[in-house]
Amino acid sequence: MKTMVTILFAVLLLLVAAGLQAAEPAYDCNKASHEIEELICGNERLAALDRKMDEVYRQAMKALPENEKKKQKALQRGWIKGRNDCWKADDRAACVSLEYDQRITELQIISGQQIVPEPVEYRCDGGKYDSLTAVFYNETQTPAVVLTRVNASGDDQDIAYLRPSGSGAKYMGNKVEFWTKGKEAMGSWSGKAFKCREL
Repeated sequence: MKTMVTILFAVLLLLVAAGLQAAEPAYDCNKASHEIEELICGNERLAALDRKMDEVYRQAMKALPENEKKKQKALQRGWIKGRNDCWKADDRAACVSLEYDQRITELQIISGQQIVPEPVEYRCDGGKYDSLTAVFYNETQTPAVVLTRVNASGDDQDIAYLRPSGSGAKYMGNKVEFWTKGKEAMGSWSGKAFKCREL
């Protein structure tokens, strides 16, 4: 009986230790130098997102070509500064969570960590581009779409992330807003409105 109690106690200690370790982000909380880093250390969900970011970033650095690695290292430094700017937000935890979700999704897409879904082709009006290709990623950290607009002089591309919508699906990116409902789509690209229909 005494041996059984000792074994149960040892198992309990291991579970508690694993739980404490699981609550840590990828960085050393004793060296946290910014209030957002401290927030992440005290929030299990944000700490889990930080560990996921670390894992996805490392996989991306293994998969990407050398010139893209340099670009992504610079973007990651900029992303950390942007994440830390969440100290200005009313809901800091929500802001940090959104930053992680979007960056993890971007890295998953650009480094090939997700299978590329079949593209959806649209014919559009408005602006200099008349065709649009949408690749909808539903298995990434947060659902996203990679939009590419093409014309004779070149193309333009943006990643947009799914946002709550009363009807249809709404995606927001750096320079694009994109709504889909059935075979119809509409939005704006760098402030210029467009309407599209799936081919």
